[in-house]
Amino acid sequence: MSLTSQRRRTAGVVTSVVLSTQLDSCLAHSHPERIGHHHSWAARIEPGRLGVIPHMHAEFRRRLRAGDKLYGTMVTVESPELIEALCYVGFDWLFIETEHAPLLPNAVQNIVRTAGAMPCLVRLSRGDEVSIKRALDAGAAGIIVPQVNSAAHARLIVSYAKYAPFGTRGIGLSRASTYGMKMDDYLAEANDSTTVAVQAEHIDAVENIEEICAVEGLDAVLIGTYDLSASLNKTGQLDAPEVVAAVAHVREVCRASGMRMGCFGGTPAALKPRQDEGFTLLCSGADVAVFAAANQTMLAELKNQVSPI
Repeated sequence: MSLTSQRRRTAGVVTSVVLSTQLDSCLAHSHPERIGHHHSWAARIEPGRLGVIPHMHAEFRRRLRAGDKLYGTMVTVESPELIEALCYVGFDWLFIETEHAPLLPNAVQNIVRTAGAMPCLVRLSRGDEVSIKRALDAGAAGIIVPQVNSAAHARLIVSYAKYAPFGTRGIGLSRASTYGMKMDDYLAEANDSTTVAVQAEHIDAVENIEEICAVEGLDAVLIGTYDLSASLNKTGQLDAPEVVAAVAHVREVCRASGMRMGCFGGTPAALKPRQDEGFTLLCSGADVAVFAAANQTMLAELKNQVSPI
């Protein structure tokens, strides 16, 4: 192994250790009863396992639809060490970010492969047929599609994610079906195992939320408050009355229809109000941001403990 390769691997391991420690702290804030008791996903992680684990994906979807609190964190970089560390922290799922991060399909598949039994939801850059097919063929437990503003769009997304007779998802040899070796088993289980979530992050989605929530096969709606604020010409003003009212309308309609709600927060504190409001699909922090914050804290502590000479 070259010196450059050794340095890269060492950097990856160090990053994973720092992230694992910081993310354990984040999970302690949001779900303290789990500390010292890793969730069943982590207990059954099999890194590098060939193929996917449909019954694990089905269990994740069942828990989501039942209203269980599901805690995840965002992945924006391709690092096997990082993914392995996150799997053992105790999260319920991983949010694989491709909308605002430069993760291409091969990177997504590598992340999902390393995650093993840990359910991964891939946020797509767009809700087209090919993007949905690639994410699910890679073995992801489900998808999150941004900027879904109508019931017609939501129905199309569900159709792309499900096999006939419920949808129009294309069939091909892929990692999800163990490269065709378990095709029959995968086709029999995929529809019930695949989670489909959309984001309500535009005023048009707010106005159409009743129809969106009525779409059969849709499992959750995630509110994107920043993009929503921008669509109201209140960019970044999350406390603006118009933004607060729009979020409240989506929340109340989802509650009334039984649709599960999700959201992202940079910290556990940012997510607490949403938890109190009944949001259950929760994503806290992002790998690089958590890493940077942990190092800022570490550096500050190092400087503060220096004794005067």
